[in-house]
Amino acid sequence: MTEDVPKKRSPLAAIADVVSTPVATAALDAIDLRLLELLVQDARTSQRGLARELQMSPPAVGDRIARLERLGVIRGYRADIDWAALGFPMQVFLSVIAATDQASIIRALHAIPEVEEVSVVTGSIDLLARLRVRDQAHLRAILLEGIWQIPGVSRTETLLSLAETPRKDFVHGLIAELREERAG
Repeated sequence: MTEDVPKKRSPLAAIADVVSTPVATAALDAIDLRLLELLVQDARTSQRGLARELQMSPPAVGDRIARLERLGVIRGYRADIDWAALGFPMQVFLSVIAATDQASIIRALHAIPEVEEVSVVTGSIDLLARLRVRDQAHLRAILLEGIWQIPGVSRTETLLSLAETPRKDFVHGLIAELREERAG
């Protein structure tokens, strides 16, 4: 007779508790793709304006937007903030090597207001965080008083962004690729 021995969970398995869940690829038609392009250009466009552009009724556009939101294709509507104008001109990338429990490190990093995002990555590092800071003294304080105090952080490497390029408008290229896949 075999006993059911509880399986011990890998420390890496806990990452699943803190990362985004992948969503299934949504079935979109040409109108959905065009609607997404229009919303990326200006998310504040009214349903009436979108309907005019798509040659549809405003309620039909509203239904499509609601469906895209339910499917997780549209995750939200956000302002594109110039952080330098608010006094946070430095963008910093921080690589993190974790000794243990990456999930708790991710949670601790997310609790630091200056941390914009944290990605679990492959390769010689475990995590890559992006931060916004005022200056070198601000970064130093975050490292000394915050990040380096997180249990399980074994090593970090700080990469300062010297300049940012304008954001690439990749939406049209990806949507064109989706259109080609559907046509061929």
